[in-house]
Amino acid sequence: MHHSRPRVTCWLVTAVSVLWLLTGPAWAQPAAEPVLAELSPDRQQAVIGTEILDKLTKGHYKSITLNDQTSGRIFDSYLGAMDPARSYFWAADIEEFEPFRTRLDDLLKNGDLDPAFRIFNRYRQRLAERLRFVIRIIDEDFDTLDFEKEESLARQNTAWAGSVAELRARWRRQLKGDVLNRTLAGTKREDVRKALRRRYGNQLTRLAQTNKTDVFRLYTNAFLRAIDPHSAYFPPHQSENFNIHMSLSLEGIGAVLQADGESVKVVRLVAGGPADKAGDLQPGDRIVGVAQDEEGEMVDILGMRLDEVVSLIRGPKETTVRLEIIPQVSTTEERRIIKIVRNKVDLEDQQANSRVMEVEIEGRTEKIGVIGLPTFYVDFAALRAGDPNYKSTSGDVGRLIAELKEAEVGGLVIDLRNNGGGALQEAIKLVGLFIDRGPVVQVRDGRGVIRVHLDTDPGVIYRGPLAVLVNRLSASASEIFAGAVQDYGRGVVLGGQTFGKGTVQTLIPIRRGHLKLTQAKFYRISGGSTQHRGVIPDIELPGVIDRTKVGESSLDNALAWDSIDKARYSRAGEPAPYLPTLAARHRRRVNADPDFAHLKARIARLEKERGETTLSLSEKTRRARKKSKELRELESENTRRLAKGEKPFASFAELEAYNEKKTAAASSGDDPILDEAVHVLADFIELTRTPAVSTQVSPDASKSP
Repeated sequence: MHHSRPRVTCWLVTAVSVLWLLTGPAWAQPAAEPVLAELSPDRQQAVIGTEILDKLTKGHYKSITLNDQTSGRIFDSYLGAMDPARSYFWAADIEEFEPFRTRLDDLLKNGDLDPAFRIFNRYRQRLAERLRFVIRIIDEDFDTLDFEKEESLARQNTAWAGSVAELRARWRRQLKGDVLNRTLAGTKREDVRKALRRRYGNQLTRLAQTNKTDVFRLYTNAFLRAIDPHSAYFPPHQSENFNIHMSLSLEGIGAVLQADGESVKVVRLVAGGPADKAGDLQPGDRIVGVAQDEEGEMVDILGMRLDEVVSLIRGPKETTVRLEIIPQVSTTEERRIIKIVRNKVDLEDQQANSRVMEVEIEGRTEKIGVIGLPTFYVDFAALRAGDPNYKSTSGDVGRLIAELKEAEVGGLVIDLRNNGGGALQEAIKLVGLFIDRGPVVQVRDGRGVIRVHLDTDPGVIYRGPLAVLVNRLSASASEIFAGAVQDYGRGVVLGGQTFGKGTVQTLIPIRRGHLKLTQAKFYRISGGSTQHRGVIPDIELPGVIDRTKVGESSLDNALAWDSIDKARYSRAGEPAPYLPTLAARHRRRVNADPDFAHLKARIARLEKERGETTLSLSEKTRRARKKSKELRELESENTRRLAKGEKPFASFAELEAYNEKKTAAASSGDDPILDEAVHVLADFIELTRTPAVSTQVSPDASKSP
């Protein structure tokens, strides 16, 4: 979202979490053993650190008290940034550092960064030991790796290794896991060996190139993330990449990325961008490799800094980038290669769109208008220039509503799935198309001052039956709109619990770089915050996104949900009495729907697999597991197809080939969630149909879209 000065961002993307490892040429083998010189802070970093601390304690939304408890969170955040899987440090290291747990707050106040560098130097030593260990196995003992042995790899280590021997055993199992994942993906064993030798050699080279700036950035961001996940420090060379999603949307794939351990995670896709249109990359997917063009060598990006990964993904329009990904729905770390053609994202690709859908109810056909809204946008340049026809969400939706009225629709669905937010003013204006006037959202700053943002434009563009469709990736401005519709009783909210991004960040210049600081919080007009909880739909529809990994509640140290006094407003409708009947009809319908049966079966399989804490390192077991999974997917899909009168697939390979050719669900018409939303709204229309309900413009309406 955008405001006037100071510069504010309320986009879904959190702080651009940046890894600490600089990169050399990703394809180069180290010519000699790198030298790891001890790193130490300089005086300028101490000065910048105290400046950041001062602005944090004076300007953050919540009152910051630096005490032993805060120090402990910083300590854990820093260790987690370096070693999230507990694969490098061992228990004796942590015991040695434990006295810092209650001292970092006092040391920060004095500009003392020595503990941060001491811990990092040990981390770098342990990482180098791990890399040398696995390189030696690859060079000398690769053929001795036993994939017939029944042993397993922990998905997440819950404790630090108690000895060097235990740590090395973990490293060996991790290497076996890497080999097995690539082998199961169809790579020849010798090619796997070469690829892994290159990866670990490159990581060792990059490790030697780490400098004190990398350490300072890592420590500072770990400190800020201990306060909240959206505050961050950007050194001068990274300030230009603050809105990295906007840069990527210029000439790239159109994706919001953030670091996730040693890999890079997709936070969301830019609406209308190349990745969004291709349909193969999804939020929550992890990128582990990048290759150029059709035949370019796949560069292993594990351990690279985020800005360097972005540089590999960016490129001229109409060129191809290949990504090696681990899908967020994967529970076995199996990888896929996808291709995306780079391009620019034009405003037209992100603007609102509409269509008319028909549904049979009570022996008649009901026409429902659907408006898809990928983002909340406004052409600020045209607006500042005084252009009366400037492009905006509210203007476009207003025109689409007029067209849908001409088509004589009986109700309207606003589809906000995957809409990560945008311009706050447009969310307010959009609400104003459906209510006469009144408050839309409340914003409270760190001083406790509450500002109520109002729709001041009288009149209503659309008075008819309304539904809002959301999911876990609906965030920020989307949550403001959906929450206001729900609070006013203006319509029914359908789908999944939204993201829960209810904070406002401001970009503040400092001595060297910029500081992104959380300085305000959104509240609904009913008083509850959109932070952390998001918007809970009136009727929930299923989704495959793992809420434990995606959403504000999945982020460490996210600000909590709370509430303030409600604003003064009058409800525009009362859908609550109809919700039990709507829910009952919904359940009966989806229980008999083959598409929903297929979706629910897939979700059940994923949830069961997500609960598994270990992964087998037996090739026989893993191949059997993979075959069983494929058969279950084929059986589920064929059950769905037969129920719909379609020809079943003869094999899983045939199903895979079909999925690769199939376009995104929304554009192909294969969208059971939207279909069900339309049916629910049709039920709502049937239950509430009276002469007083109309889709015509009120005679006193004075709004113009």
